[in-house]
Amino acid sequence: MLKTLVEDFRIIFERDPAARNWLEVLLCYPGLQALLFHRLSHLLRRAGIPLIPRLMSHIARFFTGIEIHPGATIGRGVFIDHGMGVVIGETTIIGDYVLIYQGVTLGGTGKESGKRHPTLGDNVVVGAGAKVLGNIQIGNNVRIGAGSVVLREVPSDCTVVGVPGRIVYRFGERVEPLEHGRLPDSEAQVIRVLLDRIENLEQQVQILQNNTVDLVHINATSEAKGEAKGNPSCRIEDRVIEEFLDGSGI
Repeated sequence: MLKTLVEDFRIIFERDPAARNWLEVLLCYPGLQALLFHRLSHLLRRAGIPLIPRLMSHIARFFTGIEIHPGATIGRGVFIDHGMGVVIGETTIIGDYVLIYQGVTLGGTGKESGKRHPTLGDNVVVGAGAKVLGNIQIGNNVRIGAGSVVLREVPSDCTVVGVPGRIVYRFGERVEPLEHGRLPDSEAQVIRVLLDRIENLEQQVQILQNNTVDLVHINATSEAKGEAKGNPSCRIEDRVIEEFLDGSGI
């Protein structure tokens, strides 16, 4: 346990440029304080001591704004940055060197018994305000964008954004832990494609309104539609929309 506590303390200096000295970190970092309370309450719970572990977690929440159930299993080197509003459920499992920002919820989706909270792998980054709900597996090196809601399992080495969460990078570009804001806007990308199509349709309607519709014009329009179906750019746009609607494989 002592080695784990030392690693929790050390990782703060590696990941937070605002950390200047050990005394400031020890006294002014609620994420570290919440983890210290949790490590002890978790040991007491495993020893079968009633009530005291829950009372300790309640006191820790009062002082730090971070609620960690004593039953949660948390690896070493976990850093809860700022931490206000973080909720970690009873059966949550968190791997090593996970970075969690403020407002994150690792919770359940109902009143089911048994394992009902998420499992996070190693080196996962969970952005501010993100919600990871249910008994799902989040792989190693996963990045979850700020404000995302993740309801399905995510493979390792992926980046997830949106509501509900969608994979936008799969074994793709690596994102540094402190750069979880460098994420694409998949919704805006799809909306842009749809707006372009609407504009194109409006132009075609305007042509039909300004010209006499005869057989030659109908044949020409039909040929133009046939050519559009074979247009590579149209196929790319179709793929963008399909990936968005399908959750990009999650």
